[in-house]
Amino acid sequence: MIVNGARLNPDPSGGLFWPAESLLIVADLHFEKGSAYAARGVPLPPYDTPATLDDLAALIERHEPQTVVCLGDSFHDRRAGERLAEADVVRLKALRAGRDWIWIAGNHDPEPPARLGGRVLDEYRRGPLRLRHEPRPAPAPGEVAGHLHPKAAVRVRGRRMVRRCFVTDGLRLILPSFGAFTGGLDVLDTAFQRLFPGAFHAHMLGRASIHRVASRRLVAIC
Repeated sequence: MIVNGARLNPDPSGGLFWPAESLLIVADLHFEKGSAYAARGVPLPPYDTPATLDDLAALIERHEPQTVVCLGDSFHDRRAGERLAEADVVRLKALRAGRDWIWIAGNHDPEPPARLGGRVLDEYRRGPLRLRHEPRPAPAPGEVAGHLHPKAAVRVRGRRMVRRCFVTDGLRLILPSFGAFTGGLDVLDTAFQRLFPGAFHAHMLGRASIHRVASRRLVAIC
């Protein structure tokens, strides 16, 4: 896909690779969401962080980026870093080693844990792109953001197929959430209509490929 002149490669895992810059982008990891819910009595199994790290490690191995940018809400809450298992801390530090690692501050994690290293920024500009957590309502050419956890639905042989997706009109891009326990918001919701008032494409995640679907073909999830 091309966004504001930059050629980007969406990955079926939900990550995004910019080959010309050797830059990998992921959004909304939500580490330790399971432990946050468990503390409130919601019986989610506490395995989301290792599962998300497995997917992230595989993504990094595929693309071998020099720079990794996490687009905010990497941690589910301000104390998620304290609940990380030591084994997960070791894995994160190993993934970061030898790379420029950037944590974009999100609404869930305005101050990502300092002990994990990396740089913490409100947004990051690179070439024609501006990477941030939450998309701005005004026109924003080159904006690459997360926050909204986009999902899309299309009818295939009479059945509704729902998948996480990238959303773009060629000028701005919203990434799907990468975390194992994260949900999603229908791209036909008004939250997206404000960002994409005209035609757009949903790049829906398949098991091994990406399916580009025009907005006119999409159907409501509910």
